[in-house]
Amino acid sequence: MAERIGAAWRVLATGLCFACFGIGGLLLGIVLFPFMRLCIRDARQRARAAKAVIHHLFRFFIGLMRSMGVLTYEVRGLARLQPGGQLILANHPTLIDVVFLMAFIGRADCIVKGALARNPFTRGPVRAAGFVFNDSGSGLVEDCVNSVRAGNNLIIFPEGTRSAQDGPLRLHRGAARVALLGEVDIVPVRIQCTPATLSKGDKWYSVPARRAHFDIEVCEPIPVAQFSADGEHPALAARRLTAHLTDYFSMGNHCAST
Repeated sequence: MAERIGAAWRVLATGLCFACFGIGGLLLGIVLFPFMRLCIRDARQRARAAKAVIHHLFRFFIGLMRSMGVLTYEVRGLARLQPGGQLILANHPTLIDVVFLMAFIGRADCIVKGALARNPFTRGPVRAAGFVFNDSGSGLVEDCVNSVRAGNNLIIFPEGTRSAQDGPLRLHRGAARVALLGEVDIVPVRIQCTPATLSKGDKWYSVPARRAHFDIEVCEPIPVAQFSADGEHPALAARRLTAHLTDYFSMGNHCAST
């Protein structure tokens, strides 16, 4: 009986948290960010301020989820993060991975679907923060490199979508191309969620039998110079780096040695 009551509460609490998330995004787009547009004329400064707002609100959101008994979490290795200009690659087991990462990473940028710019609950924040849109075509890699060079901490999920529950890990080469073109080392982040929840194909109300625990670890940077040998074709270098990242993120639950 206690387990049933606990599960029912987590369904209710999860729904309330997601409702707060959606309503908060709507209010930000209607009230706060238009006000910031009036007060901060410089577009870059305005985007940086919007990123700071999102960073603090996401920290509040995951704290809310924890206080309501939806989940617990542990984050390690934050000292490896710098104020800006880093390329952060992470595996993607759950729907809220980006929320966790942006809550603990200052000046965070990320790649978002173009549809989010048309969604009334998300368009205000994603437009105000100037996130990179994935429908920018052939210029996507350059947009990502420019974001890092502008001092943002760019978060990329190399899988492109949430991890499949079964089957091998499949990474796209886009993240490797960004690292190689921008000549920027990779800061890998491992995310583990036990028991699994909010995975690919899961409904938000399909809560596990017990509270999910998120284990997030920022690992040692991966130097990319070793993958960009003189004279090697960029496509081959990206292929080698992607193969390395696939092996790296497939090696268990903790930071692997590079």
